[in-house]
Amino acid sequence: MIRDTCVKAMTPAPSASPLPVAATEIDSRLPASSALTQVRRATVTGAHLTRGVAEFIVGLPAGGAMSSRAAREVRDVFERLGPTYVKLGQLIASSPGVFTPALSREFETLLDRVAPAPISEVEAVLTAALGAPSSQLFAAFDPVPIASASIAQVHRATLHTGEQVVVKVQRPGIVPRLAADVALLDHLARLAELSPYGRMLSARDVVDDFAAGLGAEVDFGNEAAAMRDFVAGLAGTDQADRVRVPVVFDQFTTAEVLTMEYVDAVRIDDIATVRAAGHDGVALVRTLLMSFMESAFRGGVFHGDLHAGNVLVDADGRLVLLDFGIVGRFTPRTRRLLRRLVGDLMVRKDFESAGRTLVAMGAVRNPSSTSAGAGDLRSFTTPMARTGLASMSYTDLGRQLAALAKAYDLRLPRELVLVGKQLLYVEKYMKLLAPRWRAITDREVFGLMSELITEDNRA
Repeated sequence: MIRDTCVKAMTPAPSASPLPVAATEIDSRLPASSALTQVRRATVTGAHLTRGVAEFIVGLPAGGAMSSRAAREVRDVFERLGPTYVKLGQLIASSPGVFTPALSREFETLLDRVAPAPISEVEAVLTAALGAPSSQLFAAFDPVPIASASIAQVHRATLHTGEQVVVKVQRPGIVPRLAADVALLDHLARLAELSPYGRMLSARDVVDDFAAGLGAEVDFGNEAAAMRDFVAGLAGTDQADRVRVPVVFDQFTTAEVLTMEYVDAVRIDDIATVRAAGHDGVALVRTLLMSFMESAFRGGVFHGDLHAGNVLVDADGRLVLLDFGIVGRFTPRTRRLLRRLVGDLMVRKDFESAGRTLVAMGAVRNPSSTSAGAGDLRSFTTPMARTGLASMSYTDLGRQLAALAKAYDLRLPRELVLVGKQLLYVEKYMKLLAPRWRAITDREVFGLMSELITEDNRA
């Protein structure tokens, strides 16, 4: 959620951390929250929700449609409730096409424009984490953040050695507050699963996954490791010279502070600036898609939040990927199953095999007959293959998916949901930068897909 931040080429500078040879295990546990803390947070949450409901009703027009004012009131409630709910709001902003345009646009402000913490609190975090105040740690430190999101805010700084950097500082006291909010959400999920619909949605699994993501994200060591793992996954591929990621300065990085190099770059959705610089829109979108395929299906670690604030373009036309707080990780077995699934659905049109693969992945808990399942998969995927996700009705798509979930007790793993979400982003940028380009007929994309499927056949 941090834009225009620090990046460097794929090969680290001497001061940067070395690349690991394998993906790093992620600690995703939040600390336990006391009953008293949970009661206090529940009381505060209830007060804010009551106020928010009243403001929302006042903001609705006579017809009941979502207005900009009503959307703003909802956003304000999420921001007042604190970082956990800001994070939920970011999910709304980062889910293109799923929510109303008014709501999605309003929640985009929560990606990097949340009210910042006072500089005195930032200094306290820096001193506790790094052992000295910013005046000693850096030759210069800007007290005004360039971005501020739910978990952290980012400040520009200059090292004593002259390098321009950005410093991502965690909000003070955020971990116990997140833990209390997650405990409250878990209680609500238990109530929701008393209903058939709540069980179908696996409400507690959703909360558990959300909590695991928060737990990993509040330890910036996890983010630094994900950045290095991503680079390692692309090493030796054609995408390694086309994609740039931030490089971490370990001596100024802890669980609460992440320091990276700074570079000027523009958002990928800043179409006017991208075109004025002479960058090739097709090349940019192709690189984003292929680097995602390489990292997910071959490297095993992929970026899990490719909204436009996290995808930039530098002066040389290379993609700059930021903010690895949310990542997906696939085991070798899962990568093999996913490659097989892609081949079954998109190339071989073998829907019975695709159904068996979904069962093997644990996504289907109530398998029906092979032929019936294959027919349902064919009905679900054929419209997507014909029209593309961007041209489909998300209401219809959601209705079909809900029907499949109910019939087969689907429990899609978090990583599969993340894959689908990133592909929606790619298609969004495709419409902006390369509206006539079709990925499935592109020689490079088709070649990579063929390689992945061939690797699976040899495995």
